[in-house]
Amino acid sequence: MNETIILASASPWRRQLLQDAGLTVEAVPSKIDERSVETNIAQGNAEPAHLAVELAAAKAISVSEHRPNALTLGADQVLSLNGEILHKSANLEEARERLLKLSGQTHTLSSGLVLCRNGEAIWRHVSVAKMTVRDLEPDYISRYLASVGETVLGSVGAYQIEGPGIQLFERIEGDYWTIIGLPLLPLLNELRRIGAIDG
Repeated sequence: MNETIILASASPWRRQLLQDAGLTVEAVPSKIDERSVETNIAQGNAEPAHLAVELAAAKAISVSEHRPNALTLGADQVLSLNGEILHKSANLEEARERLLKLSGQTHTLSSGLVLCRNGEAIWRHVSVAKMTVRDLEPDYISRYLASVGETVLGSVGAYQIEGPGIQLFERIEGDYWTIIGLPLLPLLNELRRIGAIDG
């Protein structure tokens, strides 16, 4: 029998991905202030990969402390372009500016995962993908955003490669699960190793 995984996130798609993989999941969103945590971590000039895993840890620990003995999963993704950390766009105009900024450039996506029990991190993992956006004409960006609408606001890069967003790219180095923010294979390997799921 599989152990129930507490997902420290309000993300419906992360929950769905885990359920689609055959896991039993209960979502308990973390109430941490991510930007405040990020500021504290970044004062030490943290690398994007380190920042992603530390944000995931902060989420998982905050929920785990209130769920004795439960296995809690935190996840976070950080986009870095030429050393600058970029966050989700608040509206479609910001999304347009984001895509113009990414046009013709290679950025990285760092996806961090942390498993906790009783308020302590017991496993940390980060996977990194390199994403090269092709040269995009401003008119094309406008047409693209008009066709996909506000769904892109859920993506830190203002694209979603599982849909028409794949057309924005020239080259991708990294696995699909890292790019969408939940490196499933390392997670499943660890859950089997600790006996949380059948293996």
